[in-house]
Amino acid sequence: MNQRIYLDHNATTPVDPRVLEAMLPYFSTHFGNAASATHGLGCDAAGASEVARLQVAGLINAESKDIIFTSGATESANLAITGAARHRREHGRHLVTVATEHRACLEACEQLAAEGWELTVVGVDRHGQVAIKDIETSLRADTVLISCMFANNEIGTLHDIAGIGRLAKERQILLHVDGAQALGKEPIDVLAQGIDLLSLSAHKLYGPKGVGALYVRRRDPRVRLVPLMHGGGHERGLRPGTLNVPGIVGFGQACAIAREEMATEQSRLGGLKERLWRALQRIPGVIRLGHPEQCLAGTLNVVFTGINAQRLLVETPMVAASLGAACTSVTPKPSHVLRAIGLAWRQAEGAVRLSLGRWTTADEVDQAAAALTAGVERQRGLHPAAGSENAPRPT
Repeated sequence: MNQRIYLDHNATTPVDPRVLEAMLPYFSTHFGNAASATHGLGCDAAGASEVARLQVAGLINAESKDIIFTSGATESANLAITGAARHRREHGRHLVTVATEHRACLEACEQLAAEGWELTVVGVDRHGQVAIKDIETSLRADTVLISCMFANNEIGTLHDIAGIGRLAKERQILLHVDGAQALGKEPIDVLAQGIDLLSLSAHKLYGPKGVGALYVRRRDPRVRLVPLMHGGGHERGLRPGTLNVPGIVGFGQACAIAREEMATEQSRLGGLKERLWRALQRIPGVIRLGHPEQCLAGTLNVVFTGINAQRLLVETPMVAASLGAACTSVTPKPSHVLRAIGLAWRQAEGAVRLSLGRWTTADEVDQAAAALTAGVERQRGLHPAAGSENAPRPT
């Protein structure tokens, strides 16, 4: 019971030993610069990077030339949103996004709004899912880009990306998708789902931190971007700088593993999540957030009504999890995702995100549930009324 149980895989994942093994030679014996084409070490690095590009592309049904390597999904999203909007500024200056997007995407859109673009932020239902009809209503003749995440990082809800993709194609509007939380967990097919730009990150997928990718469609239509940085012709001229070869090799290996194991792992995690929820359901006043069916297999976000979630996790150190209500350094603020699905301030303060991963076991799930239950009971012992069965529900 003294061992820490890691249930924060949506924040980051441990590097898979198979990924680390693939990376290690590129720190030492194969240390060349992938741009050095005049000698073997450089060619080895370039070749390994191209293999990784194929592996990343293979997981999303893309071509290797569609993949641009970056430092992570935040950079990818900024390049996609800002780069596409600026390139298409003569076609229109209206952008559409969704209220529950990651801050990287929301703030990129907000920055463009500050520069003169018009921004429509579409709301979601109580499960955190956006309705295609609401996106359709928001579109205008001058709309150039829709940005919508595949899976929500806080509550796990999945959006109908294929439906949004069809709508975007009918209107000749580009679709950017934040795929950071979905990659390797849900099937992604950029062709079938009509995705023009897809932001990805390795560290959500048992790969290393500091490396990501952006899928940029090259045909039907060819998507063009204005780069964020300048300094060389690397990555089709969209992302200058020396390639992070060890990280890229690790990202590729992580994608190759996920492609083989995703279906089995999805089923296993779904079973563990339901096991965890059954145990937590015994706590009076507990509320489950997110879509009951269209949700990431390993993500469970719950509200312990009347409980301060930050205090609960501090006093339950064996469970490594995240708050559903993020705070700034000055003023406590509920997560924008939880507010968007209708939670009141006090309810959001009791939200905990539990995200399971590749090495989570049934025994760990049981221990975590017991520890959290005991922690809630301790808090409610000080405030008995907090566990009332009549506690308010999200609207």
